[in-house]
Amino acid sequence: MKILITGGAGYIGSILVPTLLEQGHQVTVVDTFARGDTALAMACPYDGFNPIRHDCRDERLLDDLVPQHDVLIPLAALVGAPLCKEDPIAAQTTNQDAVIALAMRASTSQILVYPTTNSGYGLGQGDTFCTEETPLNPISLYGVTKMAAENAVLDKQGISFRLATVFGMAPRMRLDLLVNDFTWRAVTDRAVVIFEGHFKRNFIHVRDVVKGFMHGIENYESMRSNAYNLGLSSANLSKLELCAKIQEFVPSFTYLEALIGEDPDKRNYIVSNEKLEATGWSPDWTLDRGIPELIRGYTTLRNSRYANV
Repeated sequence: MKILITGGAGYIGSILVPTLLEQGHQVTVVDTFARGDTALAMACPYDGFNPIRHDCRDERLLDDLVPQHDVLIPLAALVGAPLCKEDPIAAQTTNQDAVIALAMRASTSQILVYPTTNSGYGLGQGDTFCTEETPLNPISLYGVTKMAAENAVLDKQGISFRLATVFGMAPRMRLDLLVNDFTWRAVTDRAVVIFEGHFKRNFIHVRDVVKGFMHGIENYESMRSNAYNLGLSSANLSKLELCAKIQEFVPSFTYLEALIGEDPDKRNYIVSNEKLEATGWSPDWTLDRGIPELIRGYTTLRNSRYANV
């Protein structure tokens, strides 16, 4: 199949694109490649890889590319509440407007798979699991723009995956995601101070996200026109519980909960992934497998660009 991915040089794309190429698909990636890194170096040997250095918000480009492809996967986004707050115009135009523009050009004969976020559940409902029927209550510009884009995808009978907080090693690494961040601190600093440690979140490995995309593509007709939570049912954990899990692998790791202060990220919810699991998808990567992967990866990384050691 011919697959178009916007933002394919990011954290998820750096795993997804080589996976699709390995399976024999032709993959066009539209990305600004602003970092100038080698996130897609593993894709370059494949003749079916077509990188286009361009901005996904250019609707003339979408006019040209969308009709040429069988599968459309809009990954391009400013990811996370802090980044969207820093540049709200780019967040609006990239996370929402560009996805809507792509969806408008898609036909119902094409496969449209979109990754949004389960942060749309916002403050959650206490100990009640959020399902796909739970009313959405995004509490950040990031959540608002992603939910609006999801609506456009579902209007086109596409699939939306509401991703849990992603973790795991990838060529385009992100250290700001919660499991990745806390494990980095455990390995490098041996300590972390936590604010509002009882806040809960669901988690998912980046390779299981890719597995979810592949599952959606392969089962598109039976899954289309639906949103699905994509997370680890075994990993609805508070920040304190996550630290305790990491400590199992880094015994010298110390974590403390601050008695004063608060976390600006107020998301706090537990999520049910039963709807997706009922379609036959299942995860391969638990936290018990993913945390050691991160520890091995962090042994090779240095995040000291501006340090003197």
